Amino acid sequence: MTGSQASEPQYDRGPHRFRPAALRPAAFGAEPVGERMARIRRSPHFVNGSFVNPVGVRNLPAGSMLSFLPTYFRKEDRIRRAPAGTVPVHPTTVAELAQPAATGLRLTWMGHSSVLAEIDGHRVLFDPVWGERCSPFTFAGPKRLHPVPAPLAELGPLDAVVISHDHYDHLDMPTIRALRRSRARFVAPLGVGAHLEYWGVPPHRVTELDWQESTDVGGLTLTATPARHFCGRALRNAQHTLWASWVVAGPEHRVFHSGDTGYFPGFADIGAAHGPFDATMIQIGAYSHLWPDIHMEPAEGLRAHADLQGGTPTGIMLPIHWGTFNLAPHPWEEPAEGSVSAAEAIGATVVMPRPGQPFEPAKGLPLDRWWRAVAAPAGPPRRRPVPADTTADTARIERDYARER
Repeated sequence: MTGSQASEPQYDRGPHRFRPAALRPAAFGAEPVGERMARIRRSPHFVNGSFVNPVGVRNLPAGSMLSFLPTYFRKEDRIRRAPAGTVPVHPTTVAELAQPAATGLRLTWMGHSSVLAEIDGHRVLFDPVWGERCSPFTFAGPKRLHPVPAPLAELGPLDAVVISHDHYDHLDMPTIRALRRSRARFVAPLGVGAHLEYWGVPPHRVTELDWQESTDVGGLTLTATPARHFCGRALRNAQHTLWASWVVAGPEHRVFHSGDTGYFPGFADIGAAHGPFDATMIQIGAYSHLWPDIHMEPAEGLRAHADLQGGTPTGIMLPIHWGTFNLAPHPWEEPAEGSVSAAEAIGATVVMPRPGQPFEPAKGLPLDRWWRAVAAPAGPPRRRPVPADTTADTARIERDYARER
């Protein structure tokens, strides 16, 4: 596949494009227009003017804010949503990355969903967010809870930068502008290239893919696969940019990155078509019963990992999308604790590195519950809402998925 087909970049700032530029932050990005929008309309996943999920969703975070606010402002809950101490960032990231991976595959979790994957001699950077806030503003929005483990310039030459979708905690304008200086290809779902080009990435370095489309970068094949989520950066968000999970396959190794997604039975299909995987990187944080269909809880993440591996939890899972930003009502450390417990329950192997700690899946990583030393102390026990993944809900999802395929 190729990148944008337009000979000159075309941008549409959306419904506010006629207002003074100062009223609309550059971080909002640009709406797809021209041939880019025509290609979106040709997608089988674009229905009645919007991209649609493989399985329908009930609630999105924006529609649940009134229910979320009481928890947001409750002091004891607010304290537990952030670490009480300093998050221990790995101190020797740069020096270790300067040495080649002995086994041909090395992953470095940089925090949240940002992962550097060194695979068969190539370097792929997923969802890089090096900014201080995941927000269109420098003065407001969720602030980073730990420093970045390494400067972008010290990561080594990048072959590809992969974006899962256009939310601020996955697509960061300052980081993209810094990465323009690299020689990396930018690979993203349909429509996201409009943001990248608006921020100065040359069109010939942008490749946009629909689900099940692939592109080759050096000796790697990158494939966009389905996810259950949504998109948008501005005040009014037409669903004109796609969201995706990703498969990266090299001559010897292959990995999966979930992006953001709710659980759905399509993980088994992805595994059957593209697996088995040496490692999976799966979202297990920022979940809530208020938006159960677009983010996974740890037990759902482990189930997705097993589905991707043909029903047996082989290989290694790296939990992502936690620890760096406060985006949901659960305690800060809960995704880590839940992932370890869920893995033990099904006999899976999870790795829980400190931010910036490189590891090679073939060698594994001893379990170190480092988050316990910096988590806020628990207050009186509170009754948690019934989780979304009940037997009845799972059956409904599977029926919907079978009907919508």
